[in-house]
Amino acid sequence: MTLRHGGPAAKRAEVPAHLPATPSSAIPAGLPRFIASMGGVGFIRPAPGTWGSLLVLPVAWAGPEACLGLAVLLSAAGWWALARLPEAKADPGWVVVDEGAGQSIALAALPWAGGAAGVLLAFLLFRAFDILKPGPVGWADRRKGASGVMLDDIIAGALAAGLLLMARWLGVTL
Repeated sequence: MTLRHGGPAAKRAEVPAHLPATPSSAIPAGLPRFIASMGGVGFIRPAPGTWGSLLVLPVAWAGPEACLGLAVLLSAAGWWALARLPEAKADPGWVVVDEGAGQSIALAALPWAGGAAGVLLAFLLFRAFDILKPGPVGWADRRKGASGVMLDDIIAGALAAGLLLMARWLGVTL
């Protein structure tokens, strides 16, 4: 046996000599970045978060279930990708998978075959909560790591969805 990853201040671990010092990954380095930027949309300037939100709007016409399914998919993929990107822990502007997830949650509150006005309202409400970060959105935004990056937008989407559902309950046509 040989010692690896050593140093006077480091805790030494015994690793068999035939094993690599660090495990190799079958995940291409660009895949987490591709997911986090939603296929590169996060690199569009200005306002990459707005572009990330706009990208998912067409799914609204597939119905609430499709929007909710997309929100779950983007949330899971986003957490996975962000956990593999050390530079994403500070929520850089190019990370927009969180906006896609949150916007999809807001869209899930719209009725089947809803109109463009409802989609526009869902977009505006979500972006307002995401940018202004009131209450629980701001609390989540201050969390560290992938959870902080993802959770503030998920909560912003849920708040927007709550307002949209309340409007529908009050008889507002969306």
